[in-house]
Amino acid sequence: MANNSQSNKYLIFLELLFYAALPYAIWKFGREPFGDYAAMLLSTVPGIIYTVYRFAKDRQFNVTGLFILGSMLIGTTVDLLSGSAEQMIWNNVYLGLFYTFLYVILFIIKKPFPLYVAIDFAYLQGYARKDSKALFFQKGIFEWFQLIQIVFIIRGLVMAGITVFLLQKYGIDSYGDMLIYKRIASWLFSGIVMGMFFYINVIVQNYTNRVQEKNDEKLPEPEVMAK
Repeated sequence: MANNSQSNKYLIFLELLFYAALPYAIWKFGREPFGDYAAMLLSTVPGIIYTVYRFAKDRQFNVTGLFILGSMLIGTTVDLLSGSAEQMIWNNVYLGLFYTFLYVILFIIKKPFPLYVAIDFAYLQGYARKDSKALFFQKGIFEWFQLIQIVFIIRGLVMAGITVFLLQKYGIDSYGDMLIYKRIASWLFSGIVMGMFFYINVIVQNYTNRVQEKNDEKLPEPEVMAK
C-alpha cells in the first residue's frame, strides 16, 4: 500500500509538472520574447513529451493507444494551423466539444469508450479480448461503463465551459489560469472515473465468482475406481 501511495504521488507530481507547471512557466516567461502564439505552442511541448513517454512506458495498444496517438496528432496539427494564440484556444474548445459529441454518439449506440479501454487493460493482464468483451457486456456490468461514458461527456462540457468563461472574461491573459483550473478539474474527474473502475472490478469479481460456483455445482462427482 505504501508503494502504491508513493507511486500515485509521483504520478501526480509528474502530471502537475508536465501539464501545468512547465506549460505555465513557458507561457509566462515566453510571451515577451516569442509572442503569445509561439509561447502557447511551446507550452504544449512538455505535455506532448510526457504523453509519449507514458504511452511507451505503459505499452498501451489498440483502441486506447490509437486514441491517445490520434488525439495527440490531431491536437498538435490544430495548434500549428491555428495562426494565433486566441484562435488556438478556441480551436481546442471546438476540438474538445467534437470529442464530447463522439462520446454522446458512442453512448447512444451503446459502445462506451471506457469499456474498450477496460478490454485493453484486461488484455495487458493476460485476458483474451473476446472473453473480456463478452464479460463486460453482461447486464449489471455494462451499465457502469455507460455511466463512466456520461462522466466523460460531463467532463468535456466542464472543460470547455472553464475555457470559454475565462477567455471571454479575461482574454488571452487567462491562459495560465486555464492550465491550472483545467488540471485540477481533470484530477477531480479522473478520481471519479478511477473510483467507478474500481467498483466495476468488484462487480466483475463477484460475477465471475458466482459463475464459477454454478459451474462447480454442475460438475459430476468423480468416479471412484474399484480396487
